[in-house]
Amino acid sequence: MNYNKILVISYYWPPSGGVGVQRILKFVKYLPEYGILPEVITVSEEKASYPSEDRNLFKDVPGNVKVHRTDTTEPFALYSKLLGKKSIPTGFSNESNPTAFQKFSRFVRGNLFIPDARVGWNKYAYSEAKKIIEKENIKTVLTTSPPHSTQLVGLKLKKDFGENINWIADLRDPWTDIHYYDEFRHTSLAKKKDLNYEKIVLENADRIITVSDEFGKMFAAKSDKTDPHKIFTITNGFDESDFKMESHPPKDEFVITVTGTMPENYNPFAFIDVLKQITDEFSDIKFKLRLVGNAADTVTNYITKNGLQESLELIPTVPHEKAVEYLFKSTALFLVIPQFKNEKGLIPAKLFEYLASRKPIICLGPIDCEAAEIISKCGAGKTFNRDMQTQLSEYIKELVLKWKSDKNIDIENKLLEKYTRSYQAGQLAAIIKEMEK
Repeated sequence: MNYNKILVISYYWPPSGGVGVQRILKFVKYLPEYGILPEVITVSEEKASYPSEDRNLFKDVPGNVKVHRTDTTEPFALYSKLLGKKSIPTGFSNESNPTAFQKFSRFVRGNLFIPDARVGWNKYAYSEAKKIIEKENIKTVLTTSPPHSTQLVGLKLKKDFGENINWIADLRDPWTDIHYYDEFRHTSLAKKKDLNYEKIVLENADRIITVSDEFGKMFAAKSDKTDPHKIFTITNGFDESDFKMESHPPKDEFVITVTGTMPENYNPFAFIDVLKQITDEFSDIKFKLRLVGNAADTVTNYITKNGLQESLELIPTVPHEKAVEYLFKSTALFLVIPQFKNEKGLIPAKLFEYLASRKPIICLGPIDCEAAEIISKCGAGKTFNRDMQTQLSEYIKELVLKWKSDKNIDIENKLLEKYTRSYQAGQLAAIIKEMEK
């Protein structure tokens, strides 16, 4: 088969684990089905700062995809040693009640490393990209972020090669509007510099793809020079091959599972209050709240103070395959939308894997957000504002009563095809082919 080659530049790549690597990995996995063969530039795994590792993800890298690893300069290496940690999340999102040193580190991160502390990788990624573009006659380059510093590699390549390359900027998360942005204590000068980087990336990229319509509108509003017609939404999704196992909901307990991070600023406390009411009312049923991943101490302490310590199961970050297994071994799933100014456009990547597991979803967040719309369209659960505790309680009771008569309350969902990773790779392939006409 004759392929069109493109160049993908991504800091996160196996053995990096966590949600950040899934989107680009699955694009690369399925693009060859549409006649497009990526080459990947990423960071040396020995030098990288990953939120977690998952070596099982190597199986998703097609054998005919070349992966080029480069050197980097990583300030997080020192930070990790000082804190005794093996990995550091990009946003420090799970450092509840930060120490004075952690607060100082955030200030340093926000003011000395702009846009972020992975910017030390840029010169190496750029040098490698330039060589590959010239050698392979690459016509399209895709940069994906976070870390948003990666977008500056695409910007420099676009300025160097001009009309000879097409540049696609994939923005999985907001940049200066991310919900933890203020934690970095930027000075006005640093924030101005960061805003300018964001603006010129959005103005100069040939195409921008992001994960929700609201995020697309947010990015378009950053500059009058950004054509909104060049911005496309390709949501996150799920890989069908990861969901071949059978569902095994527990029969002796009602298990509500959460996967991923649960920082304090996610504000899940209304759900915990309601869960306490439910466990008291249905004292004949054993309930379990399973948190798979990283939860802030303030969240777990609140659960304990509400007398739910016997119901709490804490499981540290696990490989993606194991996380999926926990979904299938659940009765229902809990999803929370963090509170911040662009919350209506935030569609947590885990939502699509929740949908694929066909478990009822209990969602806490704006009832008019895009995530809520997807859940409703798929008939996959319900969404509740944080002040809708009565309605939230009634819905959980409804699920409990169903479970009492049938231990499997899985939901049949026939609207999932557009959320598969293969379908989404097809959307990206269409954009690439249109550009290369």
